Parts: sequence; structure tokens; C-alpha cells
Amino acid sequence: MTDPAPAILLVDDDEDDIILTKRAFERLRIGNPLHVANNGEVAIDYMAGKGPYADRVKYPLPTLILLDVKMPRKGGHEVLEWIKAQPQLRRIPVVMLTSSKDPSDVNRAYDHGVNSYLVKPLSFDGLNEIARTLNLYWIVTNQQPDVAAK
Repeated sequence: MTDPAPAILLVDDDEDDIILTKRAFERLRIGNPLHVANNGEVAIDYMAGKGPYADRVKYPLPTLILLDVKMPRKGGHEVLEWIKAQPQLRRIPVVMLTSSKDPSDVNRAYDHGVNSYLVKPLSFDGLNEIARTLNLYWIVTNQQPDVAAK
């Protein structure tokens, strides 16, 4: 029996962006399960294994986190800072996938250890290209770090 494909965690509060990202992953036949957290607090609960997310078979630690910047409750920067402060999670690659081009957002993300900062494209074709690139680089080519589950 083979291990299941590693999960990807998408953290985004925009339902349209979530739907389009799921469609892009399906269109490209990316076999990794795409789990969604619709705000920063849910993302932290997922990563910490709190509440319903304690079941690591159903909610495995992701091999990649796609993180929006501007969200209610806890924003992407706060989530990034929290992840990078957790010894058992800080090695998980985090890619900011956001509509913000604000240089202060870009700089703050890199200051807190983001692995990449991508601006969401305006077209679905552009999103497909980003999804293809994310898959090829972060999932297929990149050597994944060891991440211990709690």
C-alpha cells in the first residue's frame, strides 16, 4: 500500500478564490488533497491539531501552505509568524498567495520567513499557470523537510 499524497493547506477567506484554486488543481490533476481554512484562526487550529483537526489521518500536516495576507480574525502575517515560531511546523514551506502587491506586505512576509510571495493573477489561465508552477516546484521537485506530527 502506498502512502497518500501529501496535503496542501489553502488559507483564504475569499470563497471565489477558493473555488477557482480548487478548479485549477482539479484541471491540472494535482493529486494532493487540498484542505481549506477560511481564516487565520482556523489555519492555526488546523496546524496545531486542535478540535476537529486533531485527527491527523483526516487532517494531515500539509507539505505546503498557501496563505493569503488579508483575512478576518487573524491575517496571513500573524499566521506566518505563528507557524515559523513552532519548532515542529516551521520547516513547512509557506507561499503567500495574495492579491496584495504592497511592498510592506512583501517585506514583512520575507522578514518572517515566507518561502515565496506570489500575487494572485487576474485570470483563471494565470491561476492555472501558478498552480502548475507550485506543483512542479514545491510538490514534485522540492526536497521536503521532515515535519513531526504532534
